[in-house]
Formats: sequence, C-alpha cells, structure tokens
Amino acid sequence: MLKLDKVSKTYKTGDKALHNACFEVPAGQVVGLIGPSGAGKSTLIRCINRLVEPTQGSITLGDTELTGLNRRELRRARRRIGMIFQEYALVERLTVMENVLSGRLGYVPAWRSYLRKFSADDIAQAFSLLDRVGLADHYNKRADALSGGQRQRVGIARALEQNPELLLVDEPTASLDPKTSRQIMRLIRTACQERNLPAIINIHDVMLAQQFSDRIIGLKAGEIVFDGAPDALTDEVLTTIYGDEDWTQLRGDNAEQSTDPETPAVDLAEGV
Repeated sequence: MLKLDKVSKTYKTGDKALHNACFEVPAGQVVGLIGPSGAGKSTLIRCINRLVEPTQGSITLGDTELTGLNRRELRRARRRIGMIFQEYALVERLTVMENVLSGRLGYVPAWRSYLRKFSADDIAQAFSLLDRVGLADHYNKRADALSGGQRQRVGIARALEQNPELLLVDEPTASLDPKTSRQIMRLIRTACQERNLPAIINIHDVMLAQQFSDRIIGLKAGEIVFDGAPDALTDEVLTTIYGDEDWTQLRGDNAEQSTDPETPAVDLAEGV
C-alpha cells in the first residue's frame, strides 16, 4: 500500500508544482496519471522516491514513511521501488543482461557491484524476466543495438529484477509507435497483476490510460482534479483537466487502434 498525505512541492523560484496531493494505491492496482504538460505528473512520481524532495506532506510505503528517512535509509527503501523511465536510462555500452542485473545493485556489496558479480539466483531471475518480456535471445546484445521498444522492455525487466513493492513508470510510451505502446502497457499491466504490484504510470495518452489502468488520477496545475474509474473519464472531466477540445473526435481517431487489453499478444516481441 502506498499512501500520500497532503504532499506538496514548491520550487525555489516560487513555482508550485504540486499541492496537497492525497491518495492511496492498494496492492495490485494500476493507476494512470494524466494531465497536461506542466501539471505536476513527473514531480509527483519523483516525490514518491524522493528524486525530488517534497516541500511538505508525508509519503508512506507499507509501514515505512519515505519522507522521514535519512540518506542511508532512503537508499535501502529505494530497493523496494522499481522505476521505469521515459528515456530508458540504460547503460548503452553494457549488455542487455548486465542492464537487467543492475536492478540488483542495491542488494550486493560495493565490490561485487563494481565487478558485476551476481548470484546464480539473480542471474536465473534475469533470464526468466528477459524471456517474459520477449528478449531472451538478446541477452548478450549491447543496449545501444536495440530498438526503442526493446530498450523499454529491458527497463521493465530491470525494474522487476528488484522484486519491488511499488512500480513507478514515467511516460513509458512517449517515443514508441502505437502498436509497441500498447504492447508495453499490456506487459506492465500483466506484470502488476501477476505480482500483485501497485503501479503509478505517468502517461500522456488518455486512451491508453483508460485501456490499461484500473484507476485514473487527473492533475491540473499541481492539484488532483479527478480520481476515479477509467469509464468515469467523461468528456466533461477531460475538459476540466485539459481545457476545451473535441473529445468525441479524439475518441474516434483512437477507436480504430483500440483492442481489448486483456487479449494477450501473439508475440510480445513482434515488431518491436
């Protein structure tokens, strides 16, 4: 369980990026975080793992208040939080396997991480995850030889290699084509269901958020203006979040690309 209580962030410039964010995410729930650019979505995600320090409020994961931890305690707590980045954040010169195993760096002594020595169990889990994301045959490729979709899959496997209690996902489909975007979202959702893992996904694509999320939180100017089921995201609500737009036309444009998120892909790696 993740709990945010009156979390705010004001930058030194005086800009208020987040104001009194309050919500809980239970185990297994996938939350789609939507809103216009500058609404505070990335700030909210980064406040949770304290890549950005909240100005006020508390953030609790399980029985641990993250906002009250010192630097050493925070390093340990971050092992429990998997992060999937928009720009993948892979080490390009390392292999796919080495990038996935980097998810275990918080659990091994410094000398072992420097020499990249991992246990047989860690390596076996990494192979299993690469198979799960459709990259088992690419384990020895350098990361810079992969396509965008393949890199994102490595990022997913790396986050899951941590055996996290929470998954934070920042714009996972921003640089991907529509088909690959849907495969990536399906993969994240399935992983959360299988592991009973809560997740918050910062995503610009409203239709993808509706298809693959259990719940939608809408931000506008740093404040939560909607928190509810995907099918409650009406045109009126979207106007509240984003402003005036022909949402009927937008839905029509996306309808042709829509498929059932519960329908498994024939080949998750296909075309990626």
